[in-house]
Amino acid sequence: MKGIILFFYLIFTFSAYANDVVKWLDKGYSSAQNNNNKQSVKWYTMAAEQGSSQGQFSLGVLHEKGLGVPQNYKQAVKWYTLAAEQGYSTAQYNLGGLYADGNGVPQNFKQAVNWYTLAAEQGYSSAQINLGSMYSNGRGVLQNSKQAVKWYTLAAKQGDSSAQYNLGGMYFRGEGVPKDYKQAMKWYTLSADQNEPKAKYNLGVLHENGYGTPQNYKKSFKWYTLSAKQGHSPAQFNLGILYADGKGTPQNYKKAFKWYTLASEQGNSGAQGNLGVMYVNGEGVKADNKMAYAWLAISAMDGNQNNTANRDTIAKRLTRTELNEAQNLSRDLYNKINKDG
Repeated sequence: MKGIILFFYLIFTFSAYANDVVKWLDKGYSSAQNNNNKQSVKWYTMAAEQGSSQGQFSLGVLHEKGLGVPQNYKQAVKWYTLAAEQGYSTAQYNLGGLYADGNGVPQNFKQAVNWYTLAAEQGYSSAQINLGSMYSNGRGVLQNSKQAVKWYTLAAKQGDSSAQYNLGGMYFRGEGVPKDYKQAMKWYTLSADQNEPKAKYNLGVLHENGYGTPQNYKKSFKWYTLSAKQGHSPAQFNLGILYADGKGTPQNYKKAFKWYTLASEQGNSGAQGNLGVMYVNGEGVKADNKMAYAWLAISAMDGNQNNTANRDTIAKRLTRTELNEAQNLSRDLYNKINKDG
């Protein structure tokens, strides 16, 4: 009889603790929603110390982000690990990220792969895409494009736009799968529909070059424009070329100049060279040899032989004083670009 009483007592005690943990988790969540992170830390700590994986994970997040407590990656690792060892997929993913970045622990790509794999096998799409990237780049694991495709595909089918973009790239380049421009277009389109600027840019490339589809400059212009407006410098550069050449849109040097400038200010060397040429020829802007020299000199730093030759040609048109001014201008522009970047 005493054994039966003890058994029911243990059940009651466990149930009481379980109810308390649920209340603490609810209070932790409510406190976080009300931006009272210190109280959130208190409640999640109580739940975490009772072994709640959700509490441990949440406490890890607070320590990682420095919410309610000073930022402390080592504490984040501690709590993520406890949750991850209980199979909490988001904790496994976050722990993998800390190992990959070397935050709170020595950088260890093998450990990152280990934790990403455990989360990915539970269907966690962000872990699947990171695991795909590890296989694609050979970090923490032997490089294996087929495995990269496998994990990108699983994440892409869950609607992850980055995975869709990466998978499109694998088909475009023929890595881990036979080269297939139509499949590349399929996945780039799905990613672009979710507003991924790099996918929009790549769709522009496919249409401009007639890869997997008839060549169509108007469609290329459309996708480059959408990507360029999101600040993607390769799209800005290519859009400038279409305006300069009058492909897919009426020729317009002023607009070409605009997009070359935006791309140049982000460090795009091709755009910088073209911008320098526009200053030389006075296309879309008043001719200015000092500005031409400045942009050509910046572009030439990337080793572009054409722009090096163009820079030297323009230098011969400048007086010594003008050349000094142009060199100072080039230095200032270069420093500004690299500071902003």
